[in-house]
Amino acid sequence: MENVPADLKYARSHEWVRERADGTVEVGISDHAQHALGDLVFVEVPSVGRGLQQGEAFAVVESVKAASDVYAPVAGTVLEVNEALARTPELINQDPYGAGWIVRLKPGAPPAAAELLDAAAYAALAEAG
Repeated sequence: MENVPADLKYARSHEWVRERADGTVEVGISDHAQHALGDLVFVEVPSVGRGLQQGEAFAVVESVKAASDVYAPVAGTVLEVNEALARTPELINQDPYGAGWIVRLKPGAPPAAAELLDAAAYAALAEAG
């Protein structure tokens, strides 16, 4: 079973959300998602300042197998993008919940208002395939 940190919330589309102390959120793709994609070779991130609706495709991760959209698990405004991914997209494979984060958002509504899963529910979803 892949790594599913208990302190994060998860979207059914395999993105994770970490609430930060300053009220912003960090978003990336789950360990399950990066395993399914395989070795990442390219990551396209959104522009800083872009407004996102929950469920909107905002980034693309491309592996040797396929390209896949990344969806906003919460609505918000992009405050920061992980510039390191342009040079080293494999950070997502190596550390999906740390150095492999994709964006930091100012949420438009409290993340608790989004229909996100806790770690146990997400692990069950990922295991069911």
